[in-house]
Parts: sequence; C-alpha cells; structure tokens
Amino acid sequence: MIAYALGARRADEAVRVVRALGSHRYVAGRLHLVHALALAAITEDEAGVLAEARAWADRTLADATLDAASRDERLWRRCGDAEVAAVLEAFWIPGEPASAARARLRALLERHELSAPDHPPFDEGFEEAIHPVLVDAGWELMALSALDPERHRGAIGAFGDALAFESACFEEQTAIPAQAHLYELPALGPIELLRGAGDDGSLACPFVVWADGHDSYIDYVIRGVRRAAKLPEVDPES
Repeated sequence: MIAYALGARRADEAVRVVRALGSHRYVAGRLHLVHALALAAITEDEAGVLAEARAWADRTLADATLDAASRDERLWRRCGDAEVAAVLEAFWIPGEPASAARARLRALLERHELSAPDHPPFDEGFEEAIHPVLVDAGWELMALSALDPERHRGAIGAFGDALAFESACFEEQTAIPAQAHLYELPALGPIELLRGAGDDGSLACPFVVWADGHDSYIDYVIRGVRRAAKLPEVDPES
C-alpha cells in the first residue's frame, strides 16, 4: 500500500478527513473496528453519537468470560464513519473531555496490565507490534467497471481518455488476485490515541491514509477528500 498525504496537521483537520473519507459517491463499503477499551474511556459525547457504542463497551468489559488484554475478536465493535470520527474527536480535540478520556484510557490499560509502548505515534515500524489495536478503519471503493459514465464522470475523466480507462477496467477484471481499490487509516493503538495530538491540537505528524488500487483513481478520490475536508492540495504520495 502507498501512503497518501492529506495535508492534515491538526486534530480538527484529521476529524474532518475521516468524515470526508466515507461521505463521497465512490465508497462501496467500509469496515471499522473500535476496541472496547477506547470506547469505555470516553466520558463525554455531547452529540450522543457514541451512546450505543459506549454502552456496548461497558457490557463487554464487564463480561467475566472476556479478557480485555487478549486478542479476542469480541472486544472489537463494528462502527460507522460518524462513530470513528467521534472517537478521534474525543481523544484528540483539546479540552477537558479529551484529557479525561486519555486519563481513563491510561487507567484501563493499567488495570488490564497493558502498557502503552514508548515510541513516536504513527511510527509504521511499530505497527505490527500494536496491542491492542484500538481503531482499525478502512473503506473500499467501487470497482472501475461499476462506475456510471454520468454519475462518476469525474473519476473516469481522471484517466485522460476513454482508452486509458477501458484498459484500466480490463486490467482490473483480469487481475489475479482480484484487484481492489481501498484506503485505510493507520492502525491506531494506545500511543496514537494518547499522544497522537498535543494539547494545542497539533498532530504528532501529518495525517496520511494507506491506499491500494489504480493510481489515477485513488489520486482523484483523495483530492476530492481533501477538498471536502477543506485542506490544501499536496503531493499525493508521501
């Protein structure tokens, strides 16, 4: 996968990006998993977006048959785009609610004998070692062959001409293994939620998404995401 820079350098910009990643016409599906420990740590949710998820987290962590320090799949909940954005907002947007959420997460990690590793947030060299993964979010884009000539003419036009687009469709349909077009957030563990954003709202490093698929297609969609999130244009590959 390739890391695409988004131009987001602040927590509020990252939250806008997450909302924009799932709100355009090219999304075919999504799979977002949020850990019970992250949801249980959130003490305030003014919009009520996380009410159901937080109640689920409390029930899950109270289940004596579950070990919160394990990799049991029952500890993750499938969430929607709005819920993922609300989780990041709860931990990263400066203010008392974020401070409280971080303090509660630290306490929950300590209670279950889980330690936040001492490495910089978003360091891809440590991604395989993240435990627990607290937020794992990804989106699948529509297949090129499923794009409508009118509704999706912007992406089709990004290929330059009809022949180039038809060639890309052929490659997609004949690829082994099957070609998918998708993007995902970096895996977010304890260190990312606790130290991913500073008290001034600045991110520890510029926000990226990891993407796989046809370059022209991914680049077009990412540019649209930047515009929707009101971010400046940047070099698409970091």
